[in-house]
Amino acid sequence: MRTRLGRKPDSVDNAAMDAPSNPYESPADDGTTVTIPDRLAGDPSFWATTATQFFGAFNDNIFKQLLLLVAVNQALQGKGETDYQGLAMVVFAAPFVLFAGPTGYLADKFSKTTIIRISKVLEIVAMAMGVAAFFWYDQLGMTGLLLVLAFMGFQSTLFAPAKYGILPELFHGRDLPKVNGVFLMTTFLAIIFGTVLAGILRDSLPGMLWMASLVCVAVAVIGTLTTIPIRRTSRATPNAKFTMQAIGIPKKTRQLFVQDRSILKALLASCMFWLCAGIVQQAVNSLGKVQLELSDTETSWLGGAIGLGIGLGCMLAGVLSSGKIEFRLVQIGAWGILLCLALMALPGGNHGHLLGLWGSLPVLVLMGIFTGMFSVPIQVYLQAKAPEDQKGQVIAEMSRANWLAIFLSGFLYSVFDQVLIWGDLARCYLFGFTLLIMLPVALFYHPQSETLESDKDTQ
Repeated sequence: MRTRLGRKPDSVDNAAMDAPSNPYESPADDGTTVTIPDRLAGDPSFWATTATQFFGAFNDNIFKQLLLLVAVNQALQGKGETDYQGLAMVVFAAPFVLFAGPTGYLADKFSKTTIIRISKVLEIVAMAMGVAAFFWYDQLGMTGLLLVLAFMGFQSTLFAPAKYGILPELFHGRDLPKVNGVFLMTTFLAIIFGTVLAGILRDSLPGMLWMASLVCVAVAVIGTLTTIPIRRTSRATPNAKFTMQAIGIPKKTRQLFVQDRSILKALLASCMFWLCAGIVQQAVNSLGKVQLELSDTETSWLGGAIGLGIGLGCMLAGVLSSGKIEFRLVQIGAWGILLCLALMALPGGNHGHLLGLWGSLPVLVLMGIFTGMFSVPIQVYLQAKAPEDQKGQVIAEMSRANWLAIFLSGFLYSVFDQVLIWGDLARCYLFGFTLLIMLPVALFYHPQSETLESDKDTQ
């Protein structure tokens, strides 16, 4: 059974009343009206936003995977008993938890196009700091890299509500599933390339990772240039005043979550998924380096396999969800993820892991496909369901909640790591722990599919 997803009459504010009646036009920040192309393929903003997100994700994953490989190799070499992967995830996620509210406020008060461009300039600064942290690694150690990672987290926090909140402003509502499918597909293609390239650079430039970080600076510059063709959008709430409420969850947004339980449930399901995703990323590195004794490049293949699958899954979800939010894909994705986690947790065979490297690769691709099918409908739902004057805040709270889950994944991974060490257990059991966390989502989250409001319906 499907219900129609449309805007409630009482959610229309003065800004919406003044919006142009032509659904193919949208107001720009300077007061002019910008025509929205009817076809995505002919829209420069579509290609520009996709490219901008691609290069941002590509860069994040090069640097983050370099740091995670340094952390797990340091533990293997006996320089410390701690696997710093968990701490790295906590440090990267902390800015999202702390600053999601203020950045959501900025995304609604100012043009999201402007916020995107500023955040990309900050990315160049972050990558330049990364070059210095790797160059002076012998003096600074992990502390310098973790500080850079924290700044990267802040830059990404500023970017997140604008990059997702701008999509309903740039494109027709009917195109949102397809846009999100392409957006996420290219994002996770970037994860593949970034993760694999990090492993190759780590093996090729031992002791000279500052040169690898120069690649990140170049990518940040390219990603900044791709923001130029993005259409300038209007300010959703230009007269908004910053208050202490913006640091937490704004009252109006809290009321929305209380009144509309479907949004809250979608948010919680998304959080549980990202909690598991954060653990899996670290578990893959630990499995590859510690249990399977792979090289950095081969270990990065495992992470790249998940990214490949997610790209395919997002594309598939975008095609199957055209014009609607298909929650049946969420249920298929959830059970598929559980199946793949169970397979990855199986002991036996060489190195105590039944699948090994070559068996794990297709299973991780399949896990990625189910991940894409799970995540696209939920993301589209939260974008489309939020009132126009609260999209930035709702997207910011979605980002904050997801990153709070990733923040917690760092702690949980560290706990699981100590349990495995204490019990002298194989690293593959990390996937079994993750399965238990994801299981309630598959069992209890069963929303009805909804039809997206078409442009003709708004006339």
